[in-house]
Amino acid sequence: MNDTSKRREFLKLGMAGLATAGVVSAAATIDVQKAAAQAAPDSLLRTVLERGKVIVGTGSTNAPWHFENDAGELVGMDITMGRILAKGLFDDTTKVEFVMQDPAQRIPNVTTNKVDISIQFMTMTAQRSQLIHFSRPYYVEGIALLTLPKAENKTFDKLLAGGSATRISILQNVDAEANVRIVLPEAQVMQIDTQANVLQALESKRVDGAAVDLSTVRWLASRNPDKYFDAGKSWFSMLYGAALRQGDLDWLTFVNTTFTTAMFGHETALYDAAFKDYFGQEPPARHPGFPVI
Repeated sequence: MNDTSKRREFLKLGMAGLATAGVVSAAATIDVQKAAAQAAPDSLLRTVLERGKVIVGTGSTNAPWHFENDAGELVGMDITMGRILAKGLFDDTTKVEFVMQDPAQRIPNVTTNKVDISIQFMTMTAQRSQLIHFSRPYYVEGIALLTLPKAENKTFDKLLAGGSATRISILQNVDAEANVRIVLPEAQVMQIDTQANVLQALESKRVDGAAVDLSTVRWLASRNPDKYFDAGKSWFSMLYGAALRQGDLDWLTFVNTTFTTAMFGHETALYDAAFKDYFGQEPPARHPGFPVI
């Protein structure tokens, strides 16, 4: 057989494989008992599969991450990640129990096994990773600028050009002023006691812009375009990851694989719909080839 004939035969086999792949995929089912048997005896992966649901620690008062919608349903990006995990475990997004917890309980509830995982807009840090494992990041948070849609200086370029006349509100903390001056070195910085008052200062026009989380800017600007405007600047990247108990490689690897597949692989529908709904944007296109993950 010459090289041309060999290539034809190879292509025929390849096409046959593609034709049957969908059939195999559709016919395949998850045998939970068999899957559980493959995990280490003391792995949470085995426990969760045998239990029939995953227990996720989260919150209920912080849109767009975890909050109740008008129908009283718990929704948000964190909630979607919990449902993505349930789908990976059981091929059923409903097989998840959400446990409401204070942010201060995100680590203790994992380490004491009150929850299987905490998915609650948790910033990844080296200090926290001494206590728990982090999943792969599922969002890159940052600081961004919210302005008024009818303001003359609503864009970042205009705020920057305003120099010392530009006024910015931000939640009071030790690094607040320094963080604003990274991008607006001459601006007047007004540190305020609560996030609600940070926004109120903008709405009452006591400031020209509010420095808040990027996710908050995108949520408010997409849901209330007549009230808020995204000035088009974000900085100071922070990674959000889920918290898991240390020392359980099977569970950590499973969660990471599930999240990666949902964000970059062939099962992105849930993640993409949530990203668009809660942040008002389409996720970047994924292109087969070199793995930009």
